[in-house]
Amino acid sequence: WAQLSTAQLSGRVTDESGAVIPGVTITATQTDTGLTRSVTTDANGMYVLPNLSTGPYRLEAVLQGFRTFAQTGIVLQVAAAPVINVVLAIGSLQETVSVEAAAPLVDLQSAGIGDVIENKRIVELPLQGRQVTDLIVLAGAAVQTGVVGSRNFPGGVTISVAGGLPIGVGYLLDGATHNSPQSNVNLPMPFPDALQEFRVATSGLSAQNGMHAAASVNAVTKAGTNNFHGNAFEFLRDRRLNATSPFASIGPDGRREDDGLMRNQFGGTLGGPVARDKLFFFGGYQGTALRFRPANRIAWVPTAQMLGGDFTTFGRLHDVCLTGVQQRQAGDPGRGLRRQPH
Repeated sequence: WAQLSTAQLSGRVTDESGAVIPGVTITATQTDTGLTRSVTTDANGMYVLPNLSTGPYRLEAVLQGFRTFAQTGIVLQVAAAPVINVVLAIGSLQETVSVEAAAPLVDLQSAGIGDVIENKRIVELPLQGRQVTDLIVLAGAAVQTGVVGSRNFPGGVTISVAGGLPIGVGYLLDGATHNSPQSNVNLPMPFPDALQEFRVATSGLSAQNGMHAAASVNAVTKAGTNNFHGNAFEFLRDRRLNATSPFASIGPDGRREDDGLMRNQFGGTLGGPVARDKLFFFGGYQGTALRFRPANRIAWVPTAQMLGGDFTTFGRLHDVCLTGVQQRQAGDPGRGLRRQPH
């Protein structure tokens, strides 16, 4: 099945009387990169431009004997398939009919329900640990159902959509399956500054979602453009900046001990052209440094007698691995235990 990380434009070209016009050259230009895609309308005046990268576009329709049609302000989102119908007016090619403020694009080809979490919300909304998967719940009908098991990758989440099982949510990254083969939850997603957007489809899923029938999370990463863009970031949590808990333990100096936490996330991104209008690059890095005070642990350190099987030096042992559960009335059956070493 096809996994879509791109978008599609389609529509019909007619004249002012409503008659279809074949042979019209339709050109879509991505304004950030200058890349163009062209197609010619068929005998029914229909055109389809599939596999378009996400981003802003300019659409042109050209045919001898008609004024040139140009529409700007088209923003294609991941897995979107809006329909843009074109009406050509009689005139010369040097005359241009421009449409700059059109109605919101509507996808007439899919009955699915969902929402696109765009880059503005990904970057600006506060995120615990900068995990973009926490934003899935903004799409509606989605709730987090707990934490994942210890064998999962960091950043894995269990999310139920419309009451479905968490393992029924399919994750895609740039068109490739992004589910863990062990637990079927998500693999780690890129950090927020490297992610362009993602679409959460909550119902009415089509066959392209394959094995996952509960919901689909389709994410795309950022790409380079004709202009250089980048950023740098750092998020610091330090014990010296935190308030001391009134329930903290008293240290040897008579003061309450702090939590010892130092969490530092840092990194940046950079994208731009390699060959203008032809080849681009984008890269990013995020590092996380984490230090904290280890919790107190009480453990048995075996003596030479214990290693030899002699536990008589201990009056009472409360470790169930050694003595079993202590009986309050009958006493501890492990008292004075001696056995032959293996």
